[in-house]
Amino acid sequence: MVEKEIGRPRFSSEKEEAEWWDKNPEYILQQFKRAAGEGRLGHGTAMREMAARQAAKSTTIRLDPDDLLLAKAQAEKKGLRYQTYLKMLIHEALGKEAHTGR
Repeated sequence: MVEKEIGRPRFSSEKEEAEWWDKNPEYILQQFKRAAGEGRLGHGTAMREMAARQAAKSTTIRLDPDDLLLAKAQAEKKGLRYQTYLKMLIHEALGKEAHTGR
């Protein structure tokens, strides 16, 4: 038996979209089945991000205690863990350096 293809319409409001998703829960299953049949599962953004995280290497650096306290305070104000905040700062600084070449 062939399943009827469900088309997803354009929505004029979030309410309309929510109602459509509530009435059509099989749509996403249909999309997964199609992707599996086409060999496309595991090739999206989430998979690339997961692969990048797994490829990240751990390192240890020594920081001045005052710098560490400052980083922790700034991270807390931003609602971040200090390691995440330091990684973000390093990433931004490296990107700027690569871009300006100075």
